[in-house]
Amino acid sequence: MKLKEFLHYTYIFPILAVGYYFSGLMGSGVVYDIIAGLLLTGSVLSAVHHAEVVAHKVGEPFGTIILALCITIIEVALIISLMVAGGDQAITLARDTVFAAVMIILNGILGICILVGGVKYHEQFFARTSATTYLVSIVSILVLTLVLPNFTSSVNGPFYNEAQLIFISIACLVIYGVFLMVQTVRHRSYFIVPDEHPEEHYIPSLNKTLISFGFLVVCLVIVVLMAKGLSGTIEGMVQSIGAPKSLVGVIIAGVVLLPEGVAAIRAARSNQIQSSLNLALGSALASIGLTIPAVSTVCIMYDIPLVLGLDKKDIILLSLSVFIVMLSLSRGKTNVLYGTVLLVNLAAYIFTVIVP
Repeated sequence: MKLKEFLHYTYIFPILAVGYYFSGLMGSGVVYDIIAGLLLTGSVLSAVHHAEVVAHKVGEPFGTIILALCITIIEVALIISLMVAGGDQAITLARDTVFAAVMIILNGILGICILVGGVKYHEQFFARTSATTYLVSIVSILVLTLVLPNFTSSVNGPFYNEAQLIFISIACLVIYGVFLMVQTVRHRSYFIVPDEHPEEHYIPSLNKTLISFGFLVVCLVIVVLMAKGLSGTIEGMVQSIGAPKSLVGVIIAGVVLLPEGVAAIRAARSNQIQSSLNLALGSALASIGLTIPAVSTVCIMYDIPLVLGLDKKDIILLSLSVFIVMLSLSRGKTNVLYGTVLLVNLAAYIFTVIVP
């Protein structure tokens, strides 16, 4: 790569963000936090660019898998670090973060993609088999991890005992592992739409792809670190308007998911709704399928209680979201109504967080 290519904003913003984060200026005042927010936004856009470079090189569905796994691994690391530091006060952190991420992905990211694509193209088409494969896996893991703990009797409350946590963790890993095999080997065609103009796509060199992958990881790490660093400012803002503290988790989850969301929306605008589905549903599956086993392992090692079961209100909202997504993706084509309904579901979720 030529030296002038590194002067592009997708290389400059991550470097500036890393330097600013370690300078210790974050949290020093409103102006400094605004600068941090601008650098965070630039890092998100940079992450999307580098993810697209990698995706062009490795092809689908591997490109979307790489982005989903990168963000999920960093999200898991963030949750675990906060839980270990918070101890018993963080027993609901994993549940709340995973639930917020799933609701934002299923209703927000997917809803915007469908709405944007519907406005621009009226209808967009995708492989129904891919949606079914995603949803079968997602629904099973969601019920096992966030609903079933409310109805077991070995421990009082929305908990699993150690043996149950081990079993559920193994079940999540088995489902996700087999899904990856289906997506990348046995039924890869389910997740790919034939390209009518393959000659129009630029294939980056191996050197550029490796550099972009490195910057992708840097971008994702700094997005999570800066989101964590701004959490105090966000919490103060939430308290100033009298909203519950749980809204902070929703905001931070939204920031962490920004790279995936922007990438999925850009794909929908380019009439690549299959890539949008791969990103959105793949992220939801990876988020819960990998987070719960990792967090369960840490909780068992450090003897930290882990609340997994959702309350009745959240179970109803989760069930509504999953049901609407299943209906919306059952025909293999989208329109603006599906996207609108999903976004209304997201608004209802956020509203009931603020006004429970």
